Amino acid sequence: MKPVYSEPAPEPPDPGQYPYTRGIHPGMYRDRLWTMRQYAGYGSARQSNRRYRYLIERGTTGLSVAFDLPTQMGYDSDHPLALGEVGRAGVAISCLTDMETLFRGISLDKVSTSMTINSTAAILLAMYSAAAERGGVPTRALRGTVQNDILKEYVARGTYIYPPQASMRIVTDVLAWAAREAPRWNGISISGYHMREAGATAAQELAFTMGNAIAYLEAGRSAGLDPDEIAPRLSFFFSSDRNFLEEIAKFRAARRMYARLMRERFGTRSPRSAKLRFHTQTAGSSLTAQQPLVNVIRTAYQALAAVLGGTQSLHTNSLDEALALPSREAATLALRTQQVIALESGVTGTPDPLGGSFCVEGLTDELEEEALSYLDAVDAMGGMVEAIERGWVQREIHESAYAHQRSVESGEQVIVGVNAFRSNEREAVPILRIDPAQEEERAAQLAENRAARNRAAAADALDRLRECAAGDANLLPPIHRAVEADATLGEISDALRDVFGTYGQPGGG
Repeated sequence: MKPVYSEPAPEPPDPGQYPYTRGIHPGMYRDRLWTMRQYAGYGSARQSNRRYRYLIERGTTGLSVAFDLPTQMGYDSDHPLALGEVGRAGVAISCLTDMETLFRGISLDKVSTSMTINSTAAILLAMYSAAAERGGVPTRALRGTVQNDILKEYVARGTYIYPPQASMRIVTDVLAWAAREAPRWNGISISGYHMREAGATAAQELAFTMGNAIAYLEAGRSAGLDPDEIAPRLSFFFSSDRNFLEEIAKFRAARRMYARLMRERFGTRSPRSAKLRFHTQTAGSSLTAQQPLVNVIRTAYQALAAVLGGTQSLHTNSLDEALALPSREAATLALRTQQVIALESGVTGTPDPLGGSFCVEGLTDELEEEALSYLDAVDAMGGMVEAIERGWVQREIHESAYAHQRSVESGEQVIVGVNAFRSNEREAVPILRIDPAQEEERAAQLAENRAARNRAAAADALDRLRECAAGDANLLPPIHRAVEADATLGEISDALRDVFGTYGQPGGG
């Protein structure tokens, strides 16, 4: 960021006009507020269902499901590798009955649901679809998003199962299935958030997110999918981090980059294909265990930056998330933060209210230029899959994370309550605790489900899935059949492991 911005930038087109720097709709929030989508899930499906209904009663306008690590890695709750992790980082889902319990009493044709799941995205989407249909809601009526962004897992999170090429096939199969069977559903949420949490700069978050988008669109085109067919149902997921003005500029630059990418690189014809739609989460990595009440202030500014940047959907972190999963009270306060911004602050009265600011316009240009230089380097390597397999993207992010940590340790980067304005007083913050006895309960439930199902039908469905995986047909129909035959998430994942194998990062990671 420069000390002074005094040169006026060329005036960008109005909101709703290509390249959408100022917003994808002419009226933006004057016409419709963003979706207030609180990320939640813990323990059992029954417990998480209570939390979802609690949030809906308090005004949340969209659900966002957090899954536990065994579910993310394709293991049932009674698998030995799930020990100690069941229901800890999110809700445990192993079978169709769990999914039905998770959304019991919630009208799936009226609520929009986002599922943060990647390696097992196809399975969880099939379970959601089957649960809706059993409840009388057709798949075509479902609204929401499945993250399904496997490339950033190899870069930043590590919840991958299969080798990259097999994983990319699953991604494109989900995109093709959703375009055909669930036209209101986003088949992917291309996520810069997790790379930012791992230490990426704002420019790197932009560049590598767009690089992944390019890889998915090219994979889709190779599989016979027209970019205009799938682009309107692509969504994105960004972090809103500490630097207020930089984050606003980042969101504006993202829209402009994406619009030009779609029109110039992929030759899309539909205006909808060039409109970047994104969800934002306030920065979890900015939250501190020290003086956790200060996290309320951090989250409010980060949420405001997302709104001023034009987000379509927003999750605000809870003040206690550096200590535990959110309590009901903390989750409510996080939701109230969005509601105050929407209904009391006045910032929704006009689209892109900071447009024209010398600083914001200058930062928008700077971030786009830096991000494009990273994309040039990625293209020179042959694209994001090659850059990831070489470890180049990971190294770039690691170096940025190291530089940030050094700046914190030196005091150059001030973190209130951590390296400045410290206090020995302990703030009394209620902690949500997960009962370890639930693991035994989950194992008993799964044993009952397996005993009650038609074993032959489940085994036959899994065999057919293996046959499909060994060929080139779309995987979603046989996964859907396996789910309806009460095969578990772990069994379906194992059937795919039998064919695709598993992946270890270069160097044994």
